Amino acid sequence: MRATLSTLCVTAVFLASGLGWGAGETSASSSWSAESCPTLREGSPEELGLDSTPLVEAADRLRRWAEPATGRPLFAGAAVLYAHQNVVLRRDSAGYALRYADGEGRELPGEEQRPAGTGTVFDIASLSKLFTSVLVMRQVEEGALLLDAPVSRYVPEFGDNGKERVTLRQLLTHTSGLEPFLPLWRDWPDRESRLRAVLAVRPQVPPGSAYVYSDLNMIALMVVLERVTGLPLDELLRRDVTEPLGLAGTGFRNADDPVGDVAATEYQVVPARGMVHGEVHDENAWSLGGVSGHAGMFSTIDDLAVFGQTMLNGGCYGGARILRPSTVRQMLTNHNDAFPSNPRGLGFELDQPFYMGGLSGPLTAGHTGYTGTSLVLDPLSNSVVVLLTNRVHPSRDWGSINPARAAVSDALASVVGRGDGNSP
Repeated sequence: MRATLSTLCVTAVFLASGLGWGAGETSASSSWSAESCPTLREGSPEELGLDSTPLVEAADRLRRWAEPATGRPLFAGAAVLYAHQNVVLRRDSAGYALRYADGEGRELPGEEQRPAGTGTVFDIASLSKLFTSVLVMRQVEEGALLLDAPVSRYVPEFGDNGKERVTLRQLLTHTSGLEPFLPLWRDWPDRESRLRAVLAVRPQVPPGSAYVYSDLNMIALMVVLERVTGLPLDELLRRDVTEPLGLAGTGFRNADDPVGDVAATEYQVVPARGMVHGEVHDENAWSLGGVSGHAGMFSTIDDLAVFGQTMLNGGCYGGARILRPSTVRQMLTNHNDAFPSNPRGLGFELDQPFYMGGLSGPLTAGHTGYTGTSLVLDPLSNSVVVLLTNRVHPSRDWGSINPARAAVSDALASVVGRGDGNSP
């Protein structure tokens, strides 16, 4: 499922935007040095001739959602960052990184609670998939992987049970036919058997016949990466993305890492983990040692803004390049024309108004995470919105944060003149 007209449209928009997409096509890994690419700087809406009122109003809503006058909060704590034209317009935080003692909502004593700040580290859940996708595409650039090659070329055992023709592209676009989820933590005893279960699973629907969002796709891609590079995913991430970009607050965590300013997530009874704090929330990622292709990473609003700006720049930031411009164009182009309700780039979601709000459009890219996170990249206005929350603290059953996701995107859309600033 190759995009043709879509690719031409994306290329034209990015070349016209002047975001560095026409820069040289040197291999990303031949050197970490690059031409001087745009970086984010501190600023304000006013210095760009913009009205900051929508962002101020969004900050007030964020606080009211975190600490309502009555009833449960929409999320325990949150941090948000808005960037436009390489300027960080505003950061806000609200609520608590740690507030509750158990899943019933009983609060910790005041002195044990911890407020959320703009530097708080959050479990970013499925935003991890974007980083896995970047790592895959770096190996495509190197010639170690081919997008339309069968996965079984790199991991032979994956070809069992009707998956012999499933390609890397299908894993990245969630068209492989694999089911959404397996309870790896519950039904298999160790990491090795859990990974074997993922590789052996039979497709839920014929590969290429439907869009089925699946964590298993990204776990399989992790195995592919580890086989072709000889490195575990966390080391590969550090070498190829976080160190070059200077993302000191981003990565996978070990169980013995100090908690520091890390937001707590859920009080889990099954499995009996108690209050999950400093470890990954996702049970399958936890059962894989905290490192997985689908979840497990932690990050901050500033680090994710740098990552987002890197993609808008065409794969570089400052003096570092992690991807070629043509690779980024591929990643942010719709490859799911056959499934118009589910436009997808390679790893990235496209045009999702439920969280992209007024910034949404055919070229707008991003992703959400189960813990209450979202990243939105708008190439048309050169804008980034990062929202991180711990909405599962203390319970995943307290509801969706989609109203907040859309509201922060709407706020920036209003400021920069994208859409009407009111999501559906």
